[in-house]
Amino acid sequence: MNAEQAIAEAAAKYSNWGRWGEDDVLGTVNFIDEAARAAAAGLIRRGASLSLSQRFDMAGPQKGWRRRTNPVHTMLDTGLDAVHGDQGFPHGFGGADDVIAMPLQCSTQWDGLGHIFDHGRAWNGRPADKVVTSEGDQVTGIEHLAPHVAGRGVLLDVAAVHGELPDGFAITEEHLTATAEAHGVEIRRGDLVCVRTGRLARAKREGWGEYAGGPAPGLSFWTAGWLHRTEIAAIATDTWGFEVRPNEFEPAFQPLHQVVIPHLGLLVGEMWDLDALAADCAADGVYEFFLSAAPLPVTGAVGSPVNPLAIK
Repeated sequence: MNAEQAIAEAAAKYSNWGRWGEDDVLGTVNFIDEAARAAAAGLIRRGASLSLSQRFDMAGPQKGWRRRTNPVHTMLDTGLDAVHGDQGFPHGFGGADDVIAMPLQCSTQWDGLGHIFDHGRAWNGRPADKVVTSEGDQVTGIEHLAPHVAGRGVLLDVAAVHGELPDGFAITEEHLTATAEAHGVEIRRGDLVCVRTGRLARAKREGWGEYAGGPAPGLSFWTAGWLHRTEIAAIATDTWGFEVRPNEFEPAFQPLHQVVIPHLGLLVGEMWDLDALAADCAADGVYEFFLSAAPLPVTGAVGSPVNPLAIK
């Protein structure tokens, strides 16, 4: 089966178009209801809080592909200005201000529902050119998700269970299921699932290299059924592109994205730093937690930086 056939079959089989009505802008985040969120809050026992974000700075992974660069941080006012009296404030008042310029998907981030299209169609079957224009995503801008992305988080540390994964390693449904069983955790409707491959840990040791866009372990295209059937709200990985690279078809470019974002309406996170969380979960044996991961409400954006917080 070639990529075109596989994508078409998966899109038809796993489509959520119309599931939440023709005007839906949340996709699978609809699976997080108030009861699920309230139950997730009960997972907070110790009060430990772990950030799952990389730092946003010039030392990040980006190399300029599709004009994606690392953040550029510039100071507008500094202590030097204050000490030398250049700010013009009275009675010794001084301060510092700064600005940052960056692509919204240059580091730890969510892919919004307007990020990927399939044959000119966006989430829920809408024509892509009617959804995302030069003015931004006019329908499913990521600002709509800002109040909703908080609930039960689950870590699937595939690298801990199956060993550090080499580039090109396709994580299958069987790997995900075996990992959940090894951790003693159940995947439930509305979960925010974090999958650790160990790829970011390797980049920390060896340098970024081809981390951004190069070969990497990741989810197999054939996990589309699992992603649909489990009714999870979101999935995030410690890799640049969420799915295995090189992709499993030739030629192909991110075929799993092409199914799960525009057809399932799945919220996808990339470049999350799951290493500290993995160590904590291994230490206490608890692989579920309350996860708050609201995107920045940038109007019309098709992606957003995020500082996910796992609270245990």
